[in-house]
Amino acid sequence: MHSSHLLLEEPIRMASILEPSKAVSILSFFPAMTKIVGTLGPKSRSVDVISGCLKAGMSVARFDFSWGNTEYHQETLENLKAAVKTTKKLCAVMLDTVGPELQVVNKSEKAISLKADGSVVLTPDCGQEATSQVLPINFDGLAKSVKKGDTIFIGQYLFTGSETTSVWLEVSEVKGNDVTCVIKNTATLAGSLFTLHASQIRIELPTLSDKDKEVISSWGVQNKIDFLSLSYTRHAEDVRQAREYLSKLGDLSQTQIFAKIENIEGLTHFDEILQAADGIILSRGNLGIDLPPEKVFLFQKAALYKCNMAGKPAVVTRVVDSMTDNLRPTRAEATDVANAVLDGSDAILLGAETLRGLYPVETISIVGKICAEAEKVFNQDLYFKKTVKCVGEPMTHLESIASSAVRAAIKVKASVIICFTSSGRAARYSSFSVGRLIAKYRPTMPVLSVVIPRLKTNQLKWSFSGAFEARQSLIVRGLFPMLADPRHPAESTNATNESVLKVALDHGKASGVIKSHDRVVVCQKVGDASVVKIIELED
Repeated sequence: MHSSHLLLEEPIRMASILEPSKAVSILSFFPAMTKIVGTLGPKSRSVDVISGCLKAGMSVARFDFSWGNTEYHQETLENLKAAVKTTKKLCAVMLDTVGPELQVVNKSEKAISLKADGSVVLTPDCGQEATSQVLPINFDGLAKSVKKGDTIFIGQYLFTGSETTSVWLEVSEVKGNDVTCVIKNTATLAGSLFTLHASQIRIELPTLSDKDKEVISSWGVQNKIDFLSLSYTRHAEDVRQAREYLSKLGDLSQTQIFAKIENIEGLTHFDEILQAADGIILSRGNLGIDLPPEKVFLFQKAALYKCNMAGKPAVVTRVVDSMTDNLRPTRAEATDVANAVLDGSDAILLGAETLRGLYPVETISIVGKICAEAEKVFNQDLYFKKTVKCVGEPMTHLESIASSAVRAAIKVKASVIICFTSSGRAARYSSFSVGRLIAKYRPTMPVLSVVIPRLKTNQLKWSFSGAFEARQSLIVRGLFPMLADPRHPAESTNATNESVLKVALDHGKASGVIKSHDRVVVCQKVGDASVVKIIELED
């Protein structure tokens, strides 16, 4: 996509709308610059379906531990590894914590019918059977947290994607540990587990629960997870505590923490959370309960802008719920996906749509197509100017190099930007930042991040780092990783640099993103200097 493309600020020609959508392929790996996070579950855990998801454009696989045990998720992950090997598509792994999630427990799994204007009692006595009159919950502090008039939401919508499985309650009386509520709408709760959300109420439970720590220290360590999705992040301290915990778990010191913002408390402390986290997930499901519906779009736009200016990935959830049961999204949903891209989202996260949806592969494919169409009209020029203005002067060395590379690439209509990245812990906040910084300026062409591994030895065997850095690029808009040969150091002689560059160019040609006579902008280190150069390819 070049800057000559139609922008939304220009008059939109009807002919361009009536033209059939072309099979857009930024790289043979992904259909769009915007990344797609898919939640794997009952309908998307076989090797065949996961392979289809990868081919359709999924670049991050999310494992939601609010349901299912470690054995179940391990089987799914083994299938993901097999699919990655078969399709040769890179995919990162995200572990989603349970956090302080309140749940109604229905051991008998009988359907529970609730009638509007009736009443129901929420009790911490889990020995009771769930009925239309009494709902046992997994938290004994609810009565101390709520008061008369407060709103409580119960449902399976996060799992089913359907609001018809949800009920709204209003607290009418608090007596001992029990909370009596008036039922506001008729609904049937079916299944064994329902999420309970008390609107704008602080729940006195730790953000990283003991169950979460157990899962991370076993399943997370075993599988060297790339991302930790920290549910119900309320303060920057939540992120710092999670990072401290990960730092004690060997390889997980490199795991990136994405703070999930899903209530008023997280929204209130958003700026400090953004500073502490590696990325943000705007969990619009729960946010839509805590916030008045008319305010959700405002938060989305403000939060995405802040993430963009900070150069940290932002992920938006709950976009095509209807595709859980339908082959096509609604018109409103299709528009919502496009607006998330135009607002600056790095990735779209699919939950119920791929977890238990009937059409996981088709959903990823359609979302990718919508993202690609929105990217065509994304006003990069305006975005670039806003970003430069926000960064201010004097710029840091890396910021100057990144913005210069993007400006040069747009001016010469380059087909791709190639940058070189050292791996390792120290590089995470230094040279590794170059690819992220380039992507921060939202160039109209893909950024190929060549990660140079570092060889290590304990005198018994050799190992190399770099896989984390490569996979963690898979959630950043427009950034596409390539793991180079570890025998080629990132900062070396000119001859070595040229040899790694040739491998990168060959990779770009094989992927279909670079053709003969194309111009390519290269950002690399030569000795102590950072160099931006323009290459014009021959036949």
